[in-house]
Amino acid sequence: MNDFRNSVKRVMVVFLFCFIALISYIAYFQAFRAHDIAAQQGNKRLWAQRNEVLRGTIYDRNGTALTTGEKTGDLTQSRQYINGDLYVHALGYVNQKYGLTGLEESYDEELSSYSSVQTGLRSFFQDFTLDSLKEDFKTRGVEENKVGNGVITTLDPTLQKIAYDALGNNRGSVVALDPKTGEVLAMVSKPTYDPNNLDAAMAAANAGTAENSPLINRSIGGLYPPGSTFKVITTSSALDNISGVTSKTFQDNGKIQFNDTQSLSNAGGAVYGSINLKKAFIVSSNVVFGGLAQELGNAELKATAEKFGFNNAIPAEGFSITKSRFPTLESYEAGMIAQSGIGQSSILTTPMQMALVASTIANDGVMMNPTLVKEVIDMNGNSVKKIASKKYGQVISSSDAATITDYMTGMVIDHNFPSFNGLNAAAKTGTADHLKADGTLDTPHSWFISFAPAENPKIAVAVIVENGGYGATAAAPIAGKIMSSALNR
Repeated sequence: MNDFRNSVKRVMVVFLFCFIALISYIAYFQAFRAHDIAAQQGNKRLWAQRNEVLRGTIYDRNGTALTTGEKTGDLTQSRQYINGDLYVHALGYVNQKYGLTGLEESYDEELSSYSSVQTGLRSFFQDFTLDSLKEDFKTRGVEENKVGNGVITTLDPTLQKIAYDALGNNRGSVVALDPKTGEVLAMVSKPTYDPNNLDAAMAAANAGTAENSPLINRSIGGLYPPGSTFKVITTSSALDNISGVTSKTFQDNGKIQFNDTQSLSNAGGAVYGSINLKKAFIVSSNVVFGGLAQELGNAELKATAEKFGFNNAIPAEGFSITKSRFPTLESYEAGMIAQSGIGQSSILTTPMQMALVASTIANDGVMMNPTLVKEVIDMNGNSVKKIASKKYGQVISSSDAATITDYMTGMVIDHNFPSFNGLNAAAKTGTADHLKADGTLDTPHSWFISFAPAENPKIAVAVIVENGGYGATAAAPIAGKIMSSALNR
């Protein structure tokens, strides 16, 4: 008899354990995975819930609509994008067949006035009242009269169009920021596509006929070697870690020889002789900056890069940035360490990251979190939520930022860029070497990071033109047009 009772107890314990496990599993999914499940593009029930409310409008910073929509049925609606290919990488798209991307995805809850979490256990226990239940029943059936919240972006339509046109048929990206607030004034990635005809864009991508990956937002998702634009970070590290570096004289003989097979040379085989740090920055001496990286060591230079956001997830409002990468190198990898000082080695970064680097120098060493959103408004235009500027952190001292600004201004004066038209700007050029798929050297990418005016900056810009060639031949004119427009109106 005792054996029988013990067996029953064991069976009941097993059933109880299974019951608790099942309830825990359901509770976990309801409370913590509901949003992920809702985001699955094949979930027809949740798309129907999303479509109960007409999706809100997205606007530029001046309040001009960038999207329109209309109900096409009780639980269906259409979405159109005004000047779609101009804004698609910033705004993304919403489509029941292909899902959500970009701002449409990150602000889906605000635009649709629907959050899957509201149907989960957390909301049930937190928000349930008899009155709320009555209100829920009262409002069902009249959702067709409701419109989701609108989102006012930070995008400047004039700068967005200038950046788009200036990039032309090149592959690449342009990012323009307000260095004091982190507001994204322009975000352009090319090639582009028409979000109003996603079937064609997806068919081309799936068939392998879409040239140069137009679906990728290169501004925040494209990873490139930064080339000499990274010398801004190397300079920051040297100012912080090498005593008396600004008054030091460097000997540039045109080449650093590491062993019988490895060396680092200046562009074009130039030899600069005895120069100080400012001159080395202006002429972009690979020898000096490769030597600085060796003197600093991988750990110190990596630490500085990480202060600027490399190897970290940088918080952003309205989008997500792919992490920039800075390698961990061993002391015996002298050649790779030197290469890292000039933005090569295995360093990879996004145009947004380099725009933030320029913004940090422009903002007295303070990096701001980038934001694509200014405000959320209701269907009547009343403010629901204003997005406040947030600091990422004090990356470098204000005095070091002032020194680098002086160096960047000196580079602009020395190069006398025709497209700058007398702009009082600060800048750094970059030529990024990279390999083809077969391992041979490809035409380098053209980089340019800048801000203006040099005193009290209003705009910071990063431009990359893929395979644009050496120096800033392709990228500098684009930056010049954007900054001129921003400051001369």
